[in-house]
Amino acid sequence: MPHLTIDHSSRPAGAFDACALVKELHPLVIEESGSSGVCKTLVRPVETYAGEVPHTEAFFVHVEIGLMPGRSEARKARLSERVLALLARHVPGGGGTEGQAVVSVEVRDLAGSYRLSPSVR
Repeated sequence: MPHLTIDHSSRPAGAFDACALVKELHPLVIEESGSSGVCKTLVRPVETYAGEVPHTEAFFVHVEIGLMPGRSEARKARLSERVLALLARHVPGGGGTEGQAVVSVEVRDLAGSYRLSPSVR
């Protein structure tokens, strides 16, 4: 039941295949989080991302993973590290060296107010 959001630069075109990433990301998240069910993922291309240097754009990908509370910080950190390693394989320049893509991951607990409808009619 994990909820994933992937925000990424929409340029350069063809630099990032979100569908290929999601195909590997879903089983990784289920395995590493110990969750049951299926991942629900929203992919949001962002038209403009301003890097740290004014008036320049950098390619970025940020993955947010929302889980039901109860996982240890160590388990969430391990999941973050594995997702970063996966991103490094899917994002051109995602290895983290100077001048390359910016990739980040946040694993968080869903709020206590979270509810999931069993079906929508």
